[in-house]
Amino acid sequence: MATPQLTKNQTLVMDALSHSEGPMSAYTILDKLRDHGFRAPLQVYRALDKLLEYGMVHRLESLNAFVACSCPHDHEHDHGVTAFTICEGCGQVTEFHDEAIEQRLSTLTRAQNFKTEKTTIEIRGHCQSCA
Repeated sequence: MATPQLTKNQTLVMDALSHSEGPMSAYTILDKLRDHGFRAPLQVYRALDKLLEYGMVHRLESLNAFVACSCPHDHEHDHGVTAFTICEGCGQVTEFHDEAIEQRLSTLTRAQNFKTEKTTIEIRGHCQSCA
């Protein structure tokens, strides 16, 4: 998939997420980008919707926050399994992909005659530094 041409707002939101030390809520992004002309949450949400569609960011459901995709060169995992470890101590989020997990979940869903559209695994605990 070719890298999409981003709008100014999409680029600003992507840049904010890429340079963030952790996940960011839409309102945190809005606060960070007010000096760049962002005035309403809708501006952030529109940019995030497109970035999600392009596979460039992920939404962490349990945190209601967003992170930049750690493998933006590979958008093939859009319909596969995306997994995250989330540290309860420092907030560090690590994205990973595991073919064995993906294959096992695929086998389980096929056995249920279930068509998967999106699978996200969020594992919460403590990173090595915080453990």
